[in-house]
Amino acid sequence: MIQNPFHDGKYPLEEQHRHFSNSLQVLNRSDSDDMQSNEIKIEVRIHGVYIISNYVPNIEHLPGVIEADVLDSFRMLCRRLGRIKNNAEKPKGATVSAEKLRLSDN
Repeated sequence: MIQNPFHDGKYPLEEQHRHFSNSLQVLNRSDSDDMQSNEIKIEVRIHGVYIISNYVPNIEHLPGVIEADVLDSFRMLCRRLGRIKNNAEKPKGATVSAEKLRLSDN
């Protein structure tokens, strides 16, 4: 699975992002598992926040492209979750509670 290198520490992560690496899920939302469908959908999820990216099967080096996009999506989600957590700590800042995203455990 593509999330294993994140769990194993293969990628250099910023200190504030490391605690999110064990919560990372990468899911294939395509119609088939062989990555040959007309539209390939990959979901990158941390807690209740996710990004879905679409690909076409004829992209050269598709697994590498997906891996790079997963890394970028992970970093983006970490920044968003950090902002949500920071805003939840302010009196009237957040529209989503940290408890709903299970961030209070981290």
